[in-house]
Amino acid sequence: MTVLYAIAGAGILGCALYMVLSRNLVRMLLGLSLLATGVNLLLFLTGRLASRQPPIVRDGEKVLGDAADPIAQAMILTAIVIGFALTVMFAVLVLRAWRSVRSVDARDVDAAERLGTTREREAVDD
Repeated sequence: MTVLYAIAGAGILGCALYMVLSRNLVRMLLGLSLLATGVNLLLFLTGRLASRQPPIVRDGEKVLGDAADPIAQAMILTAIVIGFALTVMFAVLVLRAWRSVRSVDARDVDAAERLGTTREREAVDD
């Protein structure tokens, strides 16, 4: 079953990379969100799926028995928050590009490159 999840995670990551490498900003946004989901699934696989016991040391015992890895679960929660923040930030950039250029093609959004470097702008101003 773990191999099936790993194959599904790899498939999700492959689709996400294909979408991120496109020139459409909306596809890039969806690919970024899908990439975060695939990474979360692969992080979840590192924490042992077979265990059904919570990671709690019982009274009188000094060693944690067969339990799920709490570090992987904490990393997933952190990755969910970071992935959501990154997705929202990129969505704002896509919306801003749509409002200013009226296009979601990455080739049309090069206004910062057209401005040139700081030295070039200072030379034009002088």
